[in-house]
Amino acid sequence: MTRLVRWSPFFDGFEDFDELFPSVRGDKSGFVPAVDMYQDEKNVIVEAQMAGIDPEDVSISIENDVLVIKGESEKTSEVDDKNYYKKEIKRGSFFRSIPLPTKVDGEKADAETCDGVLKIVIPKISEVKSKTIKIKNKNKK
Repeated sequence: MTRLVRWSPFFDGFEDFDELFPSVRGDKSGFVPAVDMYQDEKNVIVEAQMAGIDPEDVSISIENDVLVIKGESEKTSEVDDKNYYKKEIKRGSFFRSIPLPTKVDGEKADAETCDGVLKIVIPKISEVKSKTIKIKNKNKK
């Protein structure tokens, strides 16, 4: 496919880039945080990349052994150089739903951030051992 573009001194050059090459820029729906999940004897630990995102704009919930991380992000870039000025603001929301590998106690979960990484520690619930129940026979004779 050949496409001619009329030259203009005010031509951005990349205004139709997403339309022409949608796979290059990736998903337009927004940011989805990368997640690592592992466990030790007592906890399930989830780490999510949240660089540049204010922890106040993130909410975490656990229901039915599914961890949900959602929030808002905003990034601003500004260039002011001689005869050139450009300012961009990118806003969006994100949502991540992660099934946990075992039963957990969501009430005792703890979360903290350090160097752009959100770390969530969720205590496991001890497996309930099965109980054998003897059937009583109440037949009348």
